[in-house]
Amino acid sequence: MTFSLQRRTATATLAALGLGAALTVFAPFASAQTVSEIKKKGEITIGMLIDFPPYGTTNAQNQPDGYDADVAKLLAKDLGVKANIVPVTGPNRIPFLQTSKVDVLVASLAITPERAKQVHFSKPYAAATIVLYGKTGSNIKSGADLKGLRVGVARASTQDVAVTKAAPEGTEIRRFDDDASAMQALISGQVDAIGCSVTVAAQIAKRVPANTFENKFNLLQQAMGIAMRPGQDDLLKAVNDFVERNTANGELNKLYQKWLGADLPKLQ
Repeated sequence: MTFSLQRRTATATLAALGLGAALTVFAPFASAQTVSEIKKKGEITIGMLIDFPPYGTTNAQNQPDGYDADVAKLLAKDLGVKANIVPVTGPNRIPFLQTSKVDVLVASLAITPERAKQVHFSKPYAAATIVLYGKTGSNIKSGADLKGLRVGVARASTQDVAVTKAAPEGTEIRRFDDDASAMQALISGQVDAIGCSVTVAAQIAKRVPANTFENKFNLLQQAMGIAMRPGQDDLLKAVNDFVERNTANGELNKLYQKWLGADLPKLQ
């Protein structure tokens, strides 16, 4: 998925943390194929984004943090091993898995048919919701209401695709270089609404007076799965059991509430 606001500092972040060399040196020896191999190793190596808050970020000690980090730690605890979290980027996360640099990905990876040809996904453990976000009280309830309005999006992003699909002829779609620019356009009144993730919407809400803007309607919800290599059937079963159990007992919902301030969406 492409949420450009969160992603654009990935290279700088990794460089600042001095992680590039570490990944090159240590990653090739990290991977295991089965649950028994992971338990023998005593840890599970998990690839995670650190540039996609609140799912993946770093704390004051420059350690991986966020919803995905907490899920990764919970998975390791469930397996009875330590969590070795390896920072990855959007472009290299699947290659890191395919080349056995990590055992699994808990990396905000949306489940798509194209990706399912490369990796095996667990049952969804999270979701990213794309919304139409505009002035509170404005009469926008569906895509049909966008006719004649100015709607901002980050160019070539998931929200760009979703808004383009939903908007009728006569909608003025303004495309910006990133989410930050679209956000500023909404705040300054250059556009009437924007398509954005709920996390971006939450950032906007913190910068303006209360009740200035609101979610008008959902454009898209993307389910995220924990990813494994094809052939890791034993591990896939264990991870699916983990997701099912911790969805049923409310543990994943607690983590979702902690980081996103909302209940975990109903996931299929």
